[in-house]
Amino acid sequence: MKSLSLTELAIRYGFLLLMAGLIVVFSVLRPAFLSPQSGVFILQSVAITGILALGVTATLVVDGFDLSIGAVATSAMMLSAYVMVIWEMGAVPAVLLCLGMGALVGLVNGLLIVKMRVPDLLATLGMMFLLVGLQRIPTQGNSISTGMMLPGGQAAEGSFAPEFLMLGRHRIDFILPDLVPLSVVVLIVIALLTWAFLELTRHGRVMYAIGSNAQAAGLAGINVAGYRILAYVISGVMASIGGILLAARLGRGDVASGNNLLLDSVAAALIGFAVLGAAKPNAFGTAIGALFVGILLQGLTMLNAPYYTQDFIKGAVLVVALVFTFALSGRVGRARR
Repeated sequence: MKSLSLTELAIRYGFLLLMAGLIVVFSVLRPAFLSPQSGVFILQSVAITGILALGVTATLVVDGFDLSIGAVATSAMMLSAYVMVIWEMGAVPAVLLCLGMGALVGLVNGLLIVKMRVPDLLATLGMMFLLVGLQRIPTQGNSISTGMMLPGGQAAEGSFAPEFLMLGRHRIDFILPDLVPLSVVVLIVIALLTWAFLELTRHGRVMYAIGSNAQAAGLAGINVAGYRILAYVISGVMASIGGILLAARLGRGDVASGNNLLLDSVAAALIGFAVLGAAKPNAFGTAIGALFVGILLQGLTMLNAPYYTQDFIKGAVLVVALVFTFALSGRVGRARR
């Protein structure tokens, strides 16, 4: 068996070693970083980001990109709050309407990109601005909470259903009582299902083939347009699930709560390219990327690092990870030829 060169080892395991090094450094500087509570807080903080990042991954697989995921998540959060607080409906209608909204937005994105030939960045950017404006119109830009004053002057009589709030606040016994949030379980289940779909099913392999060479896939008889639209529908549904969990955690429809969702989820999806030298979008790498972002932010927070430095540090890590993945892997490929 041929041994790997130092450069190949760096490409394959460098990112995981970097993450392990961060854990060691943060643990030495702040021993409480290794506590079960800290670990669960990290997982909870990345649950929503990770779900959105998995949706982005689905579009990246077919050589697309979705910039509207943060706006879809925030819209789902506002819609679920509106359904329960303003329309006085239950948790099930709220969840179903949010999932339907996410699927519809994904379908529209896909049709704009595939049928109307609008570039994916422009189509999803336009959808992002459309949703950001649309979600503020019914409440005149105000957040939605129990007992809020409506534009007509009367108080809202609806409230968040307990079973809905459970999605974001319920904790499961694991080693310690009430340790693992239900949202973390949702993330793990979705990550496993996404990995199995992309890696083990024919449909996943077809989507990778489209992302690699759409023209060749079409000549092979693959419904390229249908699979590309499907990828955006998956992304929209994933984003709406994230918005549902965020609303359930906060217990309100906060118009400003989703501001960082887009950047963090895109960072997690792109960092996934560097995990194990994959150099391609993949569910396992995306999940590790989301975990890495959570570890980094939790460590910086425990070290009392100024909040305004966190985005800079995330960006620097993302750039380094992608340089290692693509620059070094390209160099190795040229050396082999």
